[in-house]
Amino acid sequence: MTDHAAEPSKPEPGEPGLTTVVGASAAGTAFEWYDFFIFGSLTAVIARHFYADVGEATGYILALLTFGVGFVVRPLGALVFGWFGDRTGRKTTFLVTITLMGVATVAIGLLPDYDQIGLWAPALLIFLRILQGFALGGEYGGAAIYVAEHSPAKSRGFLTGWIQTTAALGLIGALTVILATRAIVGNEAFDEWGWRIPFLLSAGLLTISLWIRLKLNESPTFRRMESEGGARRAPFRESFLEWKNLKFVLLALFGTMIAQGAVWYCGYFYSRFFMERILKVEVATVDMVMLWLTVVSAVLYVFFGWLSDKLGRKPVMLFGMILALVAFFPGFQALTRAANPALAEAQASSPVTVIADPATCALQFDPVGKAAFASSCDLAKTVLSNAGVSYVNVAAPSGSLARVRVGEVEVVSAEGEGLPPAELAAVKAEVEGRIKAALVAAGYPERADPARVDLPMIFAILMIFIVAATALYGPQAAALVELFPTRVRYTAMSLPYNIGTGWVGGLLPAASFALVAWSGNIYFGLWYAVVFTAIAVVVTLVFMPETRGRDLNTIGE
Repeated sequence: MTDHAAEPSKPEPGEPGLTTVVGASAAGTAFEWYDFFIFGSLTAVIARHFYADVGEATGYILALLTFGVGFVVRPLGALVFGWFGDRTGRKTTFLVTITLMGVATVAIGLLPDYDQIGLWAPALLIFLRILQGFALGGEYGGAAIYVAEHSPAKSRGFLTGWIQTTAALGLIGALTVILATRAIVGNEAFDEWGWRIPFLLSAGLLTISLWIRLKLNESPTFRRMESEGGARRAPFRESFLEWKNLKFVLLALFGTMIAQGAVWYCGYFYSRFFMERILKVEVATVDMVMLWLTVVSAVLYVFFGWLSDKLGRKPVMLFGMILALVAFFPGFQALTRAANPALAEAQASSPVTVIADPATCALQFDPVGKAAFASSCDLAKTVLSNAGVSYVNVAAPSGSLARVRVGEVEVVSAEGEGLPPAELAAVKAEVEGRIKAALVAAGYPERADPARVDLPMIFAILMIFIVAATALYGPQAAALVELFPTRVRYTAMSLPYNIGTGWVGGLLPAASFALVAWSGNIYFGLWYAVVFTAIAVVVTLVFMPETRGRDLNTIGE
């Protein structure tokens, strides 16, 4: 692969201009993100319609897991569509991915619920989520490569930055359609049947996106490879079994993508979870803040892509990673003081300690909602975890009942192991009442006081995380495309991207909460993002080459 700048091949007569290429690719990708985010935004409603027989709490958890299935299968979609993209062309492949995503989304809007077809409803829902994630796994790589292979080298970061901003545009579109539909039909009707409308609207968006993309031709770089390098291509073997390409796959994964999954999902998703579950901020307030942050971020992706054309991909992405490393712990602590100052004050004046036999303490994380958490230690920690209260663990003699110390006050828990369900429920309620009374007496709030929520400060803190995420993500499409030769670019680029975002990022909220529950420290979950980001910083600094201006017409031997 050569390192000199090169312009893309000249377009064929009648070929759409660069503006059309970028607009069509970005519009289609934004549509796919819209489809993907609708499901996440309607999780609570979907839980009531498709998991109606398992209770509200468990149904919500199962709906979240169904949403997560879309992340898990993304690397598989990357492999399949990457292979087709490198063998048959970019345009045909991302026409297939957008069609598959659109059809699956419309089908969710038409799917009978649990009351109508029983267990077939959640089974079909999971299948459609698998199709969505499978399609999205192949979409991003195709769109990013298609734009990059049309772009002049000097503006490749800026133009591919428009592909990066599609995630923000898709989320904005999903939230806007949901809010508008709810306002038009009313909350009751929306929860009953109106939730289907945002899914069904995908039929119209799919038609428009396909019409726009059908006007496009194959990328000039791919056409040039076809004409000059007619040898049969084996994308899997060349990408993953030949060291000259595999080393860049590994660099993309460990030098960029694990940080992308950690920084982006921590800034956008874990911060939301932290404010809602830990800091107890009203959901409507969190929604408003996150929507405005997403709007601002849409501009930043393009800005940082443009900046990478001037300064290089590596320094801009490193800036984003290092900013996140420096900001996460102090930023989330400042977020506590801004969003729920009463909680921060209580933690400082009346720290909480759990004194218990370690052998009786389970991990306070139950992704399927089936664990009883009945020991005296578990009962105490469940109350504290649900209240979003940090605590320190102190070992007690074997067999002793757990105690919770709030400041100078001690509350003795109770043992619930082996009790019948009704008696266990009564014991849980009694323990919860005594611990909560001690917390309230010490100044711990049950909810964040809206009058004391500092919205400007919250926005400013979260903007630091968003700047870090956009600085890393903005130049990323150009950087990934420039790492690989044309003949394996789709396959080799798509797999590390979807492992980093789909697995590292998609699992971040659940894994971070598990760390919080295990440690008792509401900030301990940040170590998940920090460790992955720190690894990426070292790999990027030591091993990652600067790729700005590379010749994308290189075919590779």
